Formats: sequence, structure tokens, C-alpha cells
Amino acid sequence: MGLSSIFDHITRKPIRSTGQVSLETGVSTAEKKEVKKGASFYLEYIRKDKPALAGMVIIAAFLVFAVFEAIMQELASVLGRPDLGWMFLPTNPLALDFPLKLEPPSLANFPANLMGTNFQGQSILSRILYATPHDATASLVVVGSAILIGMFLGSAAGYFGGWVDEIMMRLTDAFLALPPLVLAIAVAVVIGGGFTSLLYALMIIWWPTYARFFRAQALTLRNKPYVEAAKLSGSSSLGILVRHIIPNSVDPIIAYATLDMGTVILTYAALAFLGIGISSGYPEWGAESSQGLQFFPLQWWYSIMPGAVIAVVVIAFTLVGDRLQDLIGGRTNY
Repeated sequence: MGLSSIFDHITRKPIRSTGQVSLETGVSTAEKKEVKKGASFYLEYIRKDKPALAGMVIIAAFLVFAVFEAIMQELASVLGRPDLGWMFLPTNPLALDFPLKLEPPSLANFPANLMGTNFQGQSILSRILYATPHDATASLVVVGSAILIGMFLGSAAGYFGGWVDEIMMRLTDAFLALPPLVLAIAVAVVIGGGFTSLLYALMIIWWPTYARFFRAQALTLRNKPYVEAAKLSGSSSLGILVRHIIPNSVDPIIAYATLDMGTVILTYAALAFLGIGISSGYPEWGAESSQGLQFFPLQWWYSIMPGAVIAVVVIAFTLVGDRLQDLIGGRTNY
């Protein structure tokens, strides 16, 4: 080995290996690591990220409790047993108890007084828990419908192009011209009051952003070799959209949809704060915070506690969605 060869050998970057080399044969005995894919890959990634893991735990608790409480409230309505709706809550969220009005947060009568009471003596914690199904339903239904509508309209616009793309995008621009909150208020007022009407209003205005996402994905994918191969094999345009374009467009949407669920909850709470879409006698997170403003700052817990719950849930969705965006976008990996 000459001097130049020795110098090259010293300065060469070492090759890292996770396996061992047999002294007898010199063959690597490294075992191949199992490559995780799909949901297990994302869960493994989030498990290693403490903020994202905390957000995932909060989201899971929020959704599981919302489903359970919704079932109990539905049973209460069907069976004519109102008490079933608050069977697993600290207190009856609708019962008046004026001697306990405006009690500050304390450990007395735990857990009913953990967040204090309102001006009617009702447990704020019980009312927040009782209202949870509406917020969870709003986030799931609005985001789910927006994905479905945007999926077909945006993918068709991007794949076909031409006049189809022009019509779809001008319609999308018309919806995006106004802030979502203002447009939601306008649509909700036209449709009427109540929770269901507010859901319809949010569903009507929420799809344009997803249509833009799916259109961008379709523009990228329509010239891919496997799409061209499908065309040559005689597949119909609808078949290509359903089998090739849409399935390969979903991954980037997952992270945005997770972030967007928090945005829906925040928008729904803001509308309830303004008194839009409130069902008579049914507590709402935004409405609870709005009612407490007249007692602020002396009875600060009345408005702060519902707002804090909204903030925690929205931040949890933001943490998880942000980490998923980093992972899917290739900005970080494990």
C-alpha cells in the first residue's frame, strides 16, 4: 500500500454498520430491521415525541369520552330517562342550585367543584363534559365531509383540467374570498338556528381548502408512469381517479385534517360564543365562556375554565398535526 493509498484510507469516511462481521468468513451477520409502514409507523414516531404523545393522549381521551357520552345522551332521549345523560358526570349539568352559585374552583365536593360553579350553581366541569359530544361531532363531521367533497371536486379538476378545472376553481375562489367565520355566520343565519343547522353551515363552507389540496395532488400525479399505464390499459377516467389519483393523494391530507379538526372546534366555539347555533338548554363550550364574561374578573373561572379546555384540545390537535406534517413532508424522521 503506497503513501497515497494510506492517506486515502485514513481520510475516508467510516461506514457505519449495525451488524457484526464474522471473523471466519468476513460476511456481515446484521439482521434486517423490520420497516414499519402505515399507521404503525406514525404511531411509533409520535410515541418518541413527548409533546405529540401528550397531544395524542388528550385527543384520544376527548374522542372516546365524547362517543361514550353521546351514546348515554342518545339512550336518555330514546328511553325517556334524562338522568342517563349525566349518569357518569360529577353532577346534573342542568339542575339549578343557587346556594352554590359562583363558587371558586376547589377540591371540596371533588370533582364537581374542580372548575367552580356558574351563576346558577351548576358545576362548570359537568357542563363542559356534557357539551363534549357536540364539539367532537362538529370536528369529525365537518372535516370528514370537507375531505369527501374536496376529494372528488379537487381531484376531478386537477385530472381533467380545462373547463372542469376552471369552473371548480372559480367556485372555490368564491368561497375562499370571505373569512370562514364570517361566511359561517351568514350561512347559519340563512339556514336557521340549532346545532344541526350550524353543522350544515360549516360543512358548506369548509370544503374549498381540501379541493385545492386534492387538485394540487392530482396535477402532480396525472402524468406519473402508473397513471399513463392505466390509461393505455383501457381504464376509465373514473377508475383512474378512484384507484390511482385519490389513494395517492391522501397522505398529505392526513396531517392537515388533524390540524383542521382543532380549527373546526375553535370556529364552532367562536360561533357559540357569539350565540349562533346554540340549542336551548344545552351547554356549549363557547357559550359557557361568553356567559362568564359579565362576571369577569372577580369570578374569573366562569369564563376562563371553558376557554382553557378549548385551548388544550385545540393545542393537542395542533401538536399531533404539526408532527405529522413534518414526518409526511420529510422534514424529520426516526
